[in-house]
Amino acid sequence: MWNGLLNVYKEAGYTSNDVVARLRGILRQKKIGHTGTLDPAAVGVLPVLLGTACRLSEYLTDHDKTYRAVLRLGVTTDTQDMTGTVLNEAGQAQLKVLSEHEIAQAALFFQGGYDQVPPMYSAKQIGGKRLYDLAREGKVVERKPVHVEIPKIEIEEISLPLVTLKIDCSKGTYIRTLCADIGERLGVGGAMEHLERLRVGGFFIGDSLSLGRIEALSKSGELAPYVIPCEEMFLDCLRVRTIPEADRKLLNGNELTMRELGLPPRGGGDMIRVCDSAGTFYALYRQTPSAGTYRPYRMLRPPEE
Repeated sequence: MWNGLLNVYKEAGYTSNDVVARLRGILRQKKIGHTGTLDPAAVGVLPVLLGTACRLSEYLTDHDKTYRAVLRLGVTTDTQDMTGTVLNEAGQAQLKVLSEHEIAQAALFFQGGYDQVPPMYSAKQIGGKRLYDLAREGKVVERKPVHVEIPKIEIEEISLPLVTLKIDCSKGTYIRTLCADIGERLGVGGAMEHLERLRVGGFFIGDSLSLGRIEALSKSGELAPYVIPCEEMFLDCLRVRTIPEADRKLLNGNELTMRELGLPPRGGGDMIRVCDSAGTFYALYRQTPSAGTYRPYRMLRPPEE
């Protein structure tokens, strides 16, 4: 069984769950998950978790992201992208009077972050029901704004009615809502025409593999170098070895003392990578300051074959 992470390039037409289903067939294992959805029409980076790496799902969904989005000005839709039903269209005369400076200023207004209202067509739940289910029933419910961080917005090209944006943002940011908000600020409306995810944390599009490429590498026995070990996601955490007498406690996922970890009384930081005395990585441990010990955060050592 494969254990680790794959940087998958999601192609248009696939849901994130479709990608997981295809990989289960390609790799012939059930334990596979993804770290966050991409709309079917969107393309780009989709980190996929294999085997024991599925235990890291909660940690990896917190990563910031980079997108390239194409905004079409002069149109609004019920989904805030061009897959939806058109609600309003601005006339050509309204678009022609917009200057590149005005467009850039409207986009950069949201740089730094803002309180964003989640779209009706989204997986967010209100009252136990997903918003997209309510939207399909023709219902519109009140949604509370959620603050999102947008450290950088770069205008790459303006060729009306299209505007290409490169966006760094926090998790939970809806790029199609940002596009709609920019269009609204300009007074002409806007909808997202295309979305490409360029980065999720340390996963970059240039390193991603299509499903076809993964299948070919799997068949030829050359996939292993592309499967990222779990430990590599935590290189900023101190790596320690247990003393030989504590190996069994580590294997069983028990709490460990500073002495058993070879650490000074103050420890080695909030989170550490814990290996056995031979240097084999087993788990992430988190410090318990009041007890002066470390407890397991995630056990990541795959079971012995």
